[in-house]
Amino acid sequence: MRRRGLPLAGQQVLITGGGSGLGRRMALLAADRGARVAVWDLDLAAAEATCTQITTRGGAARAAGVDVSDEQAVQAAAEQAGPVDVLVNNAGIVSGGALLENSSAQVRRTFEVNVLALYWTTRALLPGMLDRDRGTVVNLASAAGLAGVARQTDYSASKHAVVGFTESLRAELRTAGVTGVRTLLVCPYYVDTGMFTGVRTKFPRLLPILSEEKVARAILDAVEAGRQQYIAPLLARLVPIGRVLPVRAFDAMMDFFGINQTMDHFVGQAGRQPTEPDVRR
Repeated sequence: MRRRGLPLAGQQVLITGGGSGLGRRMALLAADRGARVAVWDLDLAAAEATCTQITTRGGAARAAGVDVSDEQAVQAAAEQAGPVDVLVNNAGIVSGGALLENSSAQVRRTFEVNVLALYWTTRALLPGMLDRDRGTVVNLASAAGLAGVARQTDYSASKHAVVGFTESLRAELRTAGVTGVRTLLVCPYYVDTGMFTGVRTKFPRLLPILSEEKVARAILDAVEAGRQQYIAPLLARLVPIGRVLPVRAFDAMMDFFGINQTMDHFVGQAGRQPTEPDVRR
């Protein structure tokens, strides 16, 4: 059966971590397409700044200061927001350290924001979609969710969990016979959100640093087209296919393209905790 898309005009779009970076760009573009936008961000002032940009351009937007890792805070904010048509789970953090370098608090926070928040927001807002048999849950994972990355153990593990969460939710909806609510898994390589400097890729034409504008537009295009997966750039789509190779061959492929080595040049990290998009999206 052909899956129908969801034109954004007139729809309610809620974006977590929408006060900056990729979340902010998606909020602005969604409003340009006629959507009513709700911006959640740990930093209320940042969320309000995004909404001010939207309203001054004639759009409709509401801001809320929400710690998406707090289940009760999410539930309260969801009751205020009301039914939404598109939930974009964008909020995420990256610590930028190896297994023995990160503190227990850093690891715990990574999973609270990158994984548990998806449970709280989706559980709070999915019922409204099911009631109307209409909606899209967009989960931003990462290329690191397709293959583990050296010196990013907590981050890679959290993004693998996002992939698994999205696939399981898709399976739940499909086996329950739900046709109007779908998922969209987003797995980009590095996105230039201004959060990092010094990162370079071994083959910049094959694995380019992606522009924030391009990725934001592609995600909204995917929502409107009814697609369920967005992986960029093109070469990154080979990563999950490569997992069927013997482990040594898979590692050799990763090393050849320099995917692990790029982290040697990572010198920044998400600065505002839950609201900042991480460096791989």
